[in-house]
Amino acid sequence: MTYNRVPLALRSGTATFGVCVVGYMTANLIPLMIIVMVDELGMSSARAGTIMTMCLLACALTCLFVSRWATHASRYHLGRIGLVVMAIGFAGTAFSTTPVMATVFVIIGGVGSGGAVAVGGASLAAFINPNRVSSICGLVNRIVVTIVLALVPIVGLNMTNAFGIVAVLALAAAVTVTWLPMPPSASEESWETSSLKEVSSLSPRMMTVAGVTLLCCFALWAVGEDALWAVSGVMGQEQAALTDHQMGLALSLSTAGGIAAALALTVIGARFGRAIPVGVLLVAGGVLKLAATLSTSAIPYLAIIVAWNTLYVAAFIYIIAIAAGLDPSGRWSSSILGTYLIGSAFAPMFGTFLAETAGYQVLGVVLAAFSFVLLVPLVVIARLSTRVEKAHCEDRETQAFKAAPSDVLNAF
Repeated sequence: MTYNRVPLALRSGTATFGVCVVGYMTANLIPLMIIVMVDELGMSSARAGTIMTMCLLACALTCLFVSRWATHASRYHLGRIGLVVMAIGFAGTAFSTTPVMATVFVIIGGVGSGGAVAVGGASLAAFINPNRVSSICGLVNRIVVTIVLALVPIVGLNMTNAFGIVAVLALAAAVTVTWLPMPPSASEESWETSSLKEVSSLSPRMMTVAGVTLLCCFALWAVGEDALWAVSGVMGQEQAALTDHQMGLALSLSTAGGIAAALALTVIGARFGRAIPVGVLLVAGGVLKLAATLSTSAIPYLAIIVAWNTLYVAAFIYIIAIAAGLDPSGRWSSSILGTYLIGSAFAPMFGTFLAETAGYQVLGVVLAAFSFVLLVPLVVIARLSTRVEKAHCEDRETQAFKAAPSDVLNAF
C-alpha cells in the first residue's frame, strides 16, 4: 500500500494553513517586537535584535529536531504541544517586566513555534498539487501578516499586544490540530519501497541526497535574499537618496507584490511545472539583486526592490512545493522552513559585513552569484520532485477523474 495525497478540503486546509502561518508569525512580527522591547524594557535595539535572533534559532533548531515526528501519526500531539508551548512562551513575554524574563519566555515561544512549523510543513505535503497548496498557504500568510501588522499599532504598540496576539493565535490554531491531514500509518509501506518502484531510475539514496541538498540550498538562498533585505534601507538612503517615506512605500508595495505573486501562483497551479519557473525566478532575482546595488536613483531603486521582493515570494513558494513534492509524508517539507530560518538568522550579519568591508557593488555581485550557483541544483531537484509526485498520484488521480471529474476539479 502507498501513501496517497488527498484533495484540499476546508477543514484540513484551515488547520494546515493556520498552523503554518501561526508557527511562522514571529519572524514576520520581529520589527514590532524589537520596538516594544526597546520602549518598555529599556534595552538597546542591538540586544533586542539578539534576543529575537535567539528566538528564530530556537524555532529553526527545534523544527529540524522534531521534523521526523511530524511525518507520522504523532504530528497531532506534536502540533498541539508546540502551539501550547508557543502560547505560554509569548503570553509570558507579553507580561514580562525585565529583560531576563522576556528572554526566557521568548526562547520558550521560539521552541514551541518550531514544533508548529514542522507540523505545518509536513502537512502541506499531504495534499494533491503541492504547487497550488503552497501558493494558497503563501497567500494566506501574506494576508494574515498584513492584517496583524496593521492591527497591532492600532490597538496599541506595546508588549501585551505585540506578543499577546501571537499567543492568542497559537491557542486558536491548537484547536484545529485534529483537522490536519492524516499522515502515513506505521503499517503502510514506505514510498521508497513502493511508489518509487514505478520509476526505476529513482532510489531511496538518491531521494535522500536530493532532500538534503534542497535543505542546504534553501538555507544558502535565504542568506542571499535576506542579506539584501537587511541592507536595503541603509543602501537606499546612502546610494539612491531614498527618503523614509519612499522606503515605507517600498515596504507597502512589496507586501502587495507578495500577495499578487501568491495569488497568481494559486491560479497557475502546476501548469508550468516547477523546474522552469524556479530557474526563471532565480535568474531574474539574481539580476535584480545586482541592479539594486548598482542603482543610484530613488525611483528606479524603489521599483527594483519591489520587483525583486515579488519574485522572492514566488521563488519561496515554488521551493516549498519542491520539498512537498519529494515526499507526501512531509519528510522534507517539515524541515524546509527550519533551514530557511537558520540562513535568514545569519543574513543580516553577512549582508552588513560585506557591504561595509567591500561595498554595495561587491555585495550585489556576491548575492547575484548565490542565485546563479543555486540555479542548477534547484532545477534538477525540482524535476525530480515532479517525477516523484507523478509516481505517487498518477493512478489515484486518473481513477478519481474517471469517477467524479467535478469533485476533483473542485478540490483545486
